Amino acid sequence: MKKNIRNFCIIAHIDHGKSTLADRMLQLTGTISERDMRNQALDNMELEQERGITIKSHAVTMNYTAADGEEYILNLIDTPGHVDFTYEVSRSIAACEGAVLVVDASQGIEAQTLSNLYLAMEQDLEIIPVINKIDLPAAQPENVAHQVIDLLGCDDSDVVFTSAKTGEGVNELLEKIISLIPHPKGDSDKPLQALIFDSMYDQFRGVIAYIRIVNGAINTKDKIKMFNQDSVFDVEEIGILKMERVKKERLLTGEVGYLITGTKNVSDIKVGDTVTLSKDTAVKPLPGYQDIKPMVYSGVFPVDTEDYDSLKDSLEKLKLNDSSLTYTPESSTALGFGFRVGYLGLLHMEIIHERLEREYNMSVINTFPNVTYHIYLSGGEMETINNPKELDMGRNIEKIEEPFIKAQIITLTEHIGAVMKLSLERRGVYVSTDYLDETRVVLKYTFPLSEVIFDFFDRLKSVSRGYASFDYEISGYEATQMVRLDILLNGEKVDALAAIIHKDKAYHYGEKICKKLKDIIPRQMFDCAIQAAIGSRVIARTTVKALRKDVLAKCYGGDISRKRKLLEKQKKGKKKMKQIGSIELPQEAFLALLKVDE
Repeated sequence: MKKNIRNFCIIAHIDHGKSTLADRMLQLTGTISERDMRNQALDNMELEQERGITIKSHAVTMNYTAADGEEYILNLIDTPGHVDFTYEVSRSIAACEGAVLVVDASQGIEAQTLSNLYLAMEQDLEIIPVINKIDLPAAQPENVAHQVIDLLGCDDSDVVFTSAKTGEGVNELLEKIISLIPHPKGDSDKPLQALIFDSMYDQFRGVIAYIRIVNGAINTKDKIKMFNQDSVFDVEEIGILKMERVKKERLLTGEVGYLITGTKNVSDIKVGDTVTLSKDTAVKPLPGYQDIKPMVYSGVFPVDTEDYDSLKDSLEKLKLNDSSLTYTPESSTALGFGFRVGYLGLLHMEIIHERLEREYNMSVINTFPNVTYHIYLSGGEMETINNPKELDMGRNIEKIEEPFIKAQIITLTEHIGAVMKLSLERRGVYVSTDYLDETRVVLKYTFPLSEVIFDFFDRLKSVSRGYASFDYEISGYEATQMVRLDILLNGEKVDALAAIIHKDKAYHYGEKICKKLKDIIPRQMFDCAIQAAIGSRVIARTTVKALRKDVLAKCYGGDISRKRKLLEKQKKGKKKMKQIGSIELPQEAFLALLKVDE
């Protein structure tokens, strides 16, 4: 039985057609009927359908009768293509013996194709290169095939040419999967070791874990233990994953399926953990498990303060579906009560906000996103902060460390100058240049994460006319000269507008924010000073001029002293107004922070 199982994943850059290829495989193997067929069949989230991206990994079991007449079980583990979900990709890859590398025939190799390929190579997977979208008018399958052959060092005969849209070449690919990808190794006599490569939340059944049995077997009613969590559960139900869940009494070595324990707590079952039996326990867990740590933080506040409880409920429900989401309550004098939310990256942040608006009808204000900093005090202690208002510049700070990333940018040779200029603006340090072919190049840089979490990708697309692709991985923390920049309105600090920024960029950033706010803040009956300050030192200032009321309109003719008396009276009133006047900040003021073109 085990020799007829093939576990594989599909890895590709966003929009290279891996979800469509998965659709064709489901059709050819009869896993999904023509009546139920729709595009992106495995992407069941509305956002995934709309954006054409895979956010959550999916798995499906297909039965296929090969040319040799034998029936094979093909377990396809679909993976997300975006950099924010790299940990999910790595766990999906760990559950496989082979990978189908999909490359668009019109676009060639992109940055995330490379990073996911390296993940697969680290796990020593059998790679099957596929050139997809050969039916497009702009397709250059031969040129792209040469890029892939140079990259992998494989033969011409190893490359499969397909059109996932029309189904051309997909049968040949299924035959290659059977002939080239090895069957699962594993030992059915050893104690149970099963890898959790994904999980989802069902409101009726609780948390459902997707597992791959590496060694041993699992039965219904077994008592199991989560290795890294050290928690024990009874197995309520196990089975395999077709388009729906199919119940089974037993899962054997090499099989991929699902596991239901009845727990309603998402944190009980973590991706990457090892499942073993509570009595006959495995000696050690499977390698690669890590706690997912958020890299980007922002404040999320309800537009209407009365919606605080609704926002809390919405975040709780989102966390059930997305265990990597973290949030803690926070309050702001300008925005009231809200939450400090942690995300894996910027796309993750965008998706969470969109889901809050769509699925839960929440109107929220987001503060400027920032990363986690390490603050070393002169006494030797280290503090971790992710909120600008926690950074007190008056303390004896020895150094501040910020996270850095290793990035690779793939672009056309004609755009190298523009990309390098942008990278220099964002404090990038050049590492190396590698040529994929005569027209495409890989530029390697190290960047501070704070410089790329925000609008960097948009700017990169602009300077390269849409041709550049970008991918990164966290490389560690380094000491830099970071300062806290405060925005003051009439001498009062607005905590929600504070930012942690590099010392060299603080002046330009402060000046631009002051100018932006001057255009946005409505005029009052008194002058309103907008200042940017580092500690007690003001580095930029603008003023929103007062609305003028013509008090002399009724004084036509007559003595000058009468006019002077009226003006003096108005002057006193304005002074009093300034003392008690409070400025209402419109929502656009917070959006302005996100649109500062640095």
